[in-house]
Amino acid sequence: MPHRSVGRYPPQDEPCVELDSDGPHTDIIEEARRLTTAAQRDGIALKLMGGVGIYFHSPTARKAPLGRAYRDLDFVGLSSRRAEIHSFFARCGYELDRPFNTLQGLRRLRFLDTAHHREVDLFLDEFRMCHRLDLRARLNLSEEALAPADLLLTKLQIVELNAKDLTDVAALLLDHPVGDGDGEMINATYIAALAARDWGLYRTLQLNIDRLQRVLTELPLPADLALSRLHALWQAVHAYPKSSVWRLRARIGDRLRWYDLPEEDDPAM
Repeated sequence: MPHRSVGRYPPQDEPCVELDSDGPHTDIIEEARRLTTAAQRDGIALKLMGGVGIYFHSPTARKAPLGRAYRDLDFVGLSSRRAEIHSFFARCGYELDRPFNTLQGLRRLRFLDTAHHREVDLFLDEFRMCHRLDLRARLNLSEEALAPADLLLTKLQIVELNAKDLTDVAALLLDHPVGDGDGEMINATYIAALAARDWGLYRTLQLNIDRLQRVLTELPLPADLALSRLHALWQAVHAYPKSSVWRLRARIGDRLRWYDLPEEDDPAM
């Protein structure tokens, strides 16, 4: 499929995609594909995140031993398109989670697939959990999901990785080489530049990479390949020149908490 720029209104003479009247699909992967295809045709910048986003990039995540079940869908979009996003999901057969959207609507939206007891959680402009990742400039790098580097960052910024997070990280490392560009590569330069400006993010990456080096050898997968790519990523992060703000914060170190505590109602991706 040829690349189409995102974040723009469709031409006036271009109709929005017609969606099937049956509503959301039972199969969550088919539903993700339906939504991303419709969003592309409507010219709305919506990119998959979380486990399903990794599934779209990583063949290893689609089969044993790293394949897993997915409960909900996670997206990122632009706050400037909030009204269009509301209309889009209504046309797709979703209900608004009005209490959640009233409280969180400036930075997040939630839509409900009541037939399948499934949620769509949508971050606006940035991903904010343990750390904040501004994703506005990253929404035009791939067709359906965020780029591998962004998907990896949304996992590695978690202070306490769980089994699903480890599975997702392993799939990304096995399926994507580490280098200086995007596409189907993990862009180590991009990740390193973010960590060089934010000591807190750097510290969480450091701790998680240390943990992963121990855990990956216990998973039934080609550990040497995953470990070599993890090592290359850390080398890039460690070597990248650090900002003066980073150096000042590094002096305080772990004496002051360097991460946020996610809200209890944040979904596991």
